[in-house]
Amino acid sequence: MLSSHDFQAGARTHGFVVESSEPLSEIDGSAHVMRHEKSGARLLFLQNADENKAFSIAFKTPPADDTGVFHILEHSVLCGSEKFPVKEPFVDLLKTSMQTFLNALTFPDKTMYPVASTNDQDLMNLTDVYMDAVLNPAIYGKRAIFEQEGWHYELDEEGAEELDAAAPEPRLRYNGVVFNEMKGALSDPESVLYHAVNAALFPDTCYAFESGGHPRAIPQLTYEQFLDTHARHYRLDNAYIVLYGNVDAERMLSFLDERYLSVERPRVEGVPNEIGVQAPRVATDVTATMDTAPENACVGLGYVVGEARDFERVLACDVLMDALMGGNESPMKRALLDEGLGGDVTAYLIDSQAQPVALFQLKNAEAGKAQAFMEAVEREAARLVRDGIPRDVLEASLAQMAFDLRERDRGMADGVPLAMNALAGWLYDDAMPTTYLRYEDALAHMRAGLDGRYFEDVLAALVCESGHKALVDLVPGEDGAASEEEAELAETLAAMNDARRQAVRDDVAALRLMQETPDAPEATATLPRLRVSDIGAAVPDPAFDVLLDTPVPCLHHDLPTRHIDYLSLYFDMDGLAFDDLPYVTLLGMLLGRLGTAQRSAAELDVHMRTHLGSLRFFAEAYSSDSDPSKLSLKMVASASALSEELEHLARIPREVWASTAFDDAGKIRDILVQRRISMEQSFMGEGHVRAMNRLSSYLFKSGVIKEQMGGVDFYRFLCELIDHFDERFEELQKRLADVRDRIFTKDGMAASFTGSTADLERFWEIAGDFGLSGQTAPGDGLRCRFSFGDHVPEPKAKQEAFIVPGDVCYVAKGADVHETVAYDGAWAVLSNALSFDYLWNEVRVKGGAYGVGFRIGPDRFGRFYSFRDPGVDATIARYDEAGAWLARFAPAEDEMEGYVVSTVASHDAPVKPRQTARRQDVALFSGKPEDYRERLREEKLAATPEKLRAYAEVLDRIAADGAACAFGGESVLRASKRPWEFVELL
Repeated sequence: MLSSHDFQAGARTHGFVVESSEPLSEIDGSAHVMRHEKSGARLLFLQNADENKAFSIAFKTPPADDTGVFHILEHSVLCGSEKFPVKEPFVDLLKTSMQTFLNALTFPDKTMYPVASTNDQDLMNLTDVYMDAVLNPAIYGKRAIFEQEGWHYELDEEGAEELDAAAPEPRLRYNGVVFNEMKGALSDPESVLYHAVNAALFPDTCYAFESGGHPRAIPQLTYEQFLDTHARHYRLDNAYIVLYGNVDAERMLSFLDERYLSVERPRVEGVPNEIGVQAPRVATDVTATMDTAPENACVGLGYVVGEARDFERVLACDVLMDALMGGNESPMKRALLDEGLGGDVTAYLIDSQAQPVALFQLKNAEAGKAQAFMEAVEREAARLVRDGIPRDVLEASLAQMAFDLRERDRGMADGVPLAMNALAGWLYDDAMPTTYLRYEDALAHMRAGLDGRYFEDVLAALVCESGHKALVDLVPGEDGAASEEEAELAETLAAMNDARRQAVRDDVAALRLMQETPDAPEATATLPRLRVSDIGAAVPDPAFDVLLDTPVPCLHHDLPTRHIDYLSLYFDMDGLAFDDLPYVTLLGMLLGRLGTAQRSAAELDVHMRTHLGSLRFFAEAYSSDSDPSKLSLKMVASASALSEELEHLARIPREVWASTAFDDAGKIRDILVQRRISMEQSFMGEGHVRAMNRLSSYLFKSGVIKEQMGGVDFYRFLCELIDHFDERFEELQKRLADVRDRIFTKDGMAASFTGSTADLERFWEIAGDFGLSGQTAPGDGLRCRFSFGDHVPEPKAKQEAFIVPGDVCYVAKGADVHETVAYDGAWAVLSNALSFDYLWNEVRVKGGAYGVGFRIGPDRFGRFYSFRDPGVDATIARYDEAGAWLARFAPAEDEMEGYVVSTVASHDAPVKPRQTARRQDVALFSGKPEDYRERLREEKLAATPEKLRAYAEVLDRIAADGAACAFGGESVLRASKRPWEFVELL
């Protein structure tokens, strides 16, 4: 094992020379910076005790055009390599490894390949596959990979094969995974605006180009350019490697050195693209046109912060964005909302690029208001610089940042975002590998600056004195892209002689042959495999205590939380009526964002942000595993705070629910419009989730409830309420107050506290019974009554296709199979196999969709879904053939064991304390037995091909009787031959 001596500056180990080594308190560990002497590869080892270990390799990849070559490369290098000559090693790892994170990511100036695992051998396996993929990919010998992942021509010739004079002329089209993905991505106005602002700010740099690729430019990329770009950029002297956690450093460094870094490689003459440095410029008259709904009009106003090298300035601007624009009552956001220029205003920092940007955005913009928006931003910035930014607002934002940094809940294995953070400085300066990981000194300096004009000076330089800014007005209208593409393809087709058309057919046939030909057994054998014996014994969730002698029945989760306390209060809602449910959602949206009897909305916002990590209110439905029609509803008040702020954790939620005033029509209207805008964006960007939820409402009462509280039905309710807001406001006030009074009582109430026993005891001393009326019998709140289902209308089968702006679609099909099959853990193994084998090959690889999958849970709602899909009918046909595939399912022993290993590893993946507690709470309220997770795990381990094949009849039932739902662009949906009920949603 390597000792601390081996990491001293100047030490040499396994081909690396240590450039620096120092403690890094922000990760509870140390940072060792190294350079591989022979290859020039850079390496940062973030060493600590975290068992969720990570590896990543990244390359500096600044684009020089809009062809998306680096995005296509990101996909393509994971389609086979020299050592692992299989078609989809990335998918094989998803199917067979114990990964806790596995992906590849294209950024505006870099491409990153991160993995994480709790198993040492698995991390080595993942590292081996990824290193060979990026350095020795199969792309040089398989042009079809470029065509599959990037773009190719296809001829649609329905009827043309018939020798009939009336047969239609073939139609030429583009297909390819990245091509279709970017059609979906650029249907999002925010993505288009983001690119347009960066292009206006940095026309002489790589940021002028769409790194993901623009569908109009992607077909301009040639195979030769594709290979040349890889050769010039995927080289070790252009690489940045990050190791994280309790890694066996000696083994890993030795492996990297011997297997990859010290291997002689031919060097191409070309050099990597330059990022470029943009001289200051002002561009305040940029207009971009996008074929989208009028509601999606938006304005972007970007100010260049400076250079990435100035970390404290970048961090200070991040704090400023939060302080001034983080909530509706933040000083600048409130002033901008009051201007009435659009539906919502937001702001965020674009960092992780050479010249970071503060971006202000006006959503649902009124026509012709771009200049007025810029003037309003600059006028308010000047006022705040002159009069001073309220200190309590700045202190609240600094407190929020301190909470987030202590919590370390980044939504993924910690080593992955830490590697991203490291690259935010390191990519632009070899002397900055840890700069963006060290924040304590910068925060201390900022806190000290509260006594002076530190933040006023930052704001003045950022906005008031800016010589580098851009204003972009994104206007809905015909952008011509679709007609240009159609005309381009028609012209190309007309110029094709018979031989060229046949060549297109032959190329597609060769591509299909590659896609459909199974990997050779000897190729599959090269992949590293884990055995079930490598998984280790189950580690059950820590036990929790059920306390009945507290003022409210309480679940106590005594977990290590880094001195953070988490609180969930559960209020029974089974006494409400079905038509109350939209108002329950509104109540959850408004609580914490309006004034109370004690404080104005602005004062409450500062108070909460200063003393709490989070506070939110939301409704949750629980269904019985044995009978999905038996339902229970609870309102959840979820909060968190540092343990030293425990008093506020006990008092603030009560103040909010008990005394919020629903009398400010302007603020309430703002919140409703903001929710409407966010829902419209989710219909376009998360259509697969929306389609599955809508599909559930055709089959289950629980789905009907969810639609009423947050789906299409709620969206329609919300739009109607906004349209008639003034005339309905008085009724709305009364309804909200009535629903609140019926929810927030002790009847059927329960609490859940995650933190130390000492904090728990102190919490109840302060909170008491929260001053609530009503009674609760001992333990009553810990049981669900499952009585709400009686209030819910029966589901109705539909075939709806929701038309939203865009060029792709999202397709779901499913059925209620609870009378056909019992649910057990084997279904999770099948979902893995079905999603990453049959569906991946048929819908993604061959069909060109960006994503696809199958899900089923204890409710026995079996459903298929696709994501950014260029078609509808062909996808549904592939869903319907899944049962036939499963009936033939006969994986090799190693393959089957891989499915089991990856499924159990996902089950065992570590989660943060808040997630553990919530998982246990929901299981209790759903009536699950205490050992349900252990049972599921055993059932996953016991899964066999024979057992999975027995489920083929369930998939056949979904094919025969299942309902379908789709969200997508009108041209794609109306090309379908299914009997849809078309609904123009936006």
